[in-house]
Amino acid sequence: MGHFARLQLVGRLSYYLGWIALVCGALVHLKIGQTIFLALSLTKRNLIEISLICFVICMASMLRAIAPAQRAASSVMKSEVAA
Repeated sequence: MGHFARLQLVGRLSYYLGWIALVCGALVHLKIGQTIFLALSLTKRNLIEISLICFVICMASMLRAIAPAQRAASSVMKSEVAA
């Protein structure tokens, strides 16, 4: 598994985990299944923080995965201009 594929996998997983945490936070807010999350010591604030952290990790991974591709494209363009 290459560097690019690994970063995309981390980005994808954190994206979905972020959405799951956000939906769970909404369920706690609506008092649906609140006892389950309280038994796990997860409050609304914790679930929202988890979702935000997952989205930040997702964005960082995707941007990092895109960056080498852009550098490679710009180096190819420079070599074509020089030729």
